[in-house]
Amino acid sequence: MAIRISRALFDCLMAEAALAPMREICGLLFGTDERIEAVEPARNVAVDPARWFEVDPAALFTAIRAERAGGPRLLGHYHSHPSGVAAPSAQDAATAFDAGRLWLILGGGEALVWRAVPGGPVQGAFEPVRLVVD
Repeated sequence: MAIRISRALFDCLMAEAALAPMREICGLLFGTDERIEAVEPARNVAVDPARWFEVDPAALFTAIRAERAGGPRLLGHYHSHPSGVAAPSAQDAATAFDAGRLWLILGGGEALVWRAVPGGPVQGAFEPVRLVVD
């Protein structure tokens, strides 16, 4: 399985992460099964945003309500690992309650996509998804 993203959108995500080297950035991903068409930065409301993330629940609920009303499809979310790699952490796995949603993780100068799946091969909660930047 693969998901596509435009070079412009990909570069925006990488730049957003680079501007916040001391904290995890986060936001929402919108699009189709084949393509991430839009991203929406969200406030990281985690108690310690330097070590983990929590998407602002208000932004998440707004996106879910909009999707249910016929708006853009919410694919999942993105976040950064400022001092780590673009792979899910144990903390990510502990909060991966959103089965089927995409997790785009930025870290170590790259971005990788993961799908939350119970019992997945990565951290017991994720499977890799190929990201195609075009």
